[in-house]
Amino acid sequence: MIDKKRRLGKRINELQIGDSYTAEHIVEDRDLLLYLGLTDDANPLYIQHDYATQTPYKRPIVPSVMLFGMVSSIISMHLPGPGSHIVQHEMAFPKPVYHHSEVKFTTEVIAIDYDNHHITLSVIGYDVDGDQVLNGKLLVCPAYKPKSITASSLENFF
Repeated sequence: MIDKKRRLGKRINELQIGDSYTAEHIVEDRDLLLYLGLTDDANPLYIQHDYATQTPYKRPIVPSVMLFGMVSSIISMHLPGPGSHIVQHEMAFPKPVYHHSEVKFTTEVIAIDYDNHHITLSVIGYDVDGDQVLNGKLLVCPAYKPKSITASSLENFF
């Protein structure tokens, strides 16, 4: 990792209202097991078919926070990208997502606040049937331009 140049995401002055990014994700058993193991979440609605069949959902569903994790990954890796940070979010999950489902997320810049170094993104997610499974807004701090290391390390020299 040392000596490897890392690409930062878009800085605030490189973003425009209307910039968007779309990603698709298939929720695999591996993803669910990793999430459930990491969080120690044993909700039977997420993993037990016999329990889930007795609920209105009829089968196990994907945890909502796992869907948010997919959105967070889009923010961190694509729009605005590496170096950015979600400072606030508001999400709704109008329809459940089931195991092995494909979900399509679209994020879009809807406001830019240069004074506070924040952007507002909308996010919407659809399943393969075109039904909305997630919608919300995120307040994000885009990557800062890094300060030059050499500029300050040689400040004692003239």
